Amino acid sequence: MKREMDVAVFHAKYDTHPGDRIGLFGAVAEHLDGGPVLYPGSFVDIAASVYFDDVTYVDMDRRAARFFAHAAEVARLVDLKRSATGRAPLPAAGVRFHQADYSDPLPLEDGSVRLLVSLYAGFVSEHCSRYLATGGWLFANNSHGDASLAALDPRFTLVAVLTSRSGEYRVRTDDLERYMVPRKGEQPTAEELHRTNKGVAFTRPAFAYLFQLG
Repeated sequence: MKREMDVAVFHAKYDTHPGDRIGLFGAVAEHLDGGPVLYPGSFVDIAASVYFDDVTYVDMDRRAARFFAHAAEVARLVDLKRSATGRAPLPAAGVRFHQADYSDPLPLEDGSVRLLVSLYAGFVSEHCSRYLATGGWLFANNSHGDASLAALDPRFTLVAVLTSRSGEYRVRTDDLERYMVPRKGEQPTAEELHRTNKGVAFTRPAFAYLFQLG
């Protein structure tokens, strides 16, 4: 039996980026054409559902599992945030959650999502690209090295970067060759990235990077 919970209060307690991620996903959504989203390592971040109608969240944390177990209440919280941005209510079953290690096989079909999210969650692209459709997008930051790893993967092409200024996010598609240039020496190998578990320091960093799967 589920323990009673005030979902909004619980979310406010554990959401470490209140409001910020909504602007981030809003900028991404304006650049893409929608489609199913996979968000491994999400914890309780539901901002993707404000702008995307079909999101699967994955996390091992018991607090995330407890939060998403209250599906109806989570959907109402999402709708409250969607209404604040002028969006229609969430479609039925628009939010799903799996308590799992994303490095293990997930109950998803290969090639079934259009956007794979990798924010502060490790090497998501390495384990979850199988679920991304050809022509789909990987949205990754470089905190734990996933953007650096994707840059080494010949299947991915950098198509945009997300920059942040004064809390506002912007998608840029110009001068991409100026991004992802290491400050020191050559690009590290995948083995080196795994050993350090952190991204490369770039001469011109961005908040996050958008790659397309070819």
